[in-house]
Amino acid sequence: MSDLQKQDAYTFAKTPTDIPIPGDKVIQEYIGRLNSSTESISAAKMVAPPGWEEPRQIPEFDELTIVLSGKIQVEIDNEVIELQADEPFIAHKRHFVRYSNPYDEPAEYWSICIPAFSIETVNRDKE
Repeated sequence: MSDLQKQDAYTFAKTPTDIPIPGDKVIQEYIGRLNSSTESISAAKMVAPPGWEEPRQIPEFDELTIVLSGKIQVEIDNEVIELQADEPFIAHKRHFVRYSNPYDEPAEYWSICIPAFSIETVNRDKE
């Protein structure tokens, strides 16, 4: 858990919480259910290694993605989109989506989810 300060007027999470997942992807949650007990929004910095992919999902939240370096691929419904640095993208809730990095370099990006990401509301395919 982060070094967390909570007041009526604010929540200050001084450090992120590392979220371990398979596939060598790094997730650091700065704001969200785990790091700051925030359910309305989550913000996580991610590093996806070359060759990484996640299962398809139908999330119950909107997800804003902003690539900082490298690029990632987003499959949404029947469309494939390549996101590069500084290209903001929003995947709207209740659509099939899969994020991956089929490229030769790591990708670093931010993910903002509204409401906050949770394993119960991401609805990942069982692969």
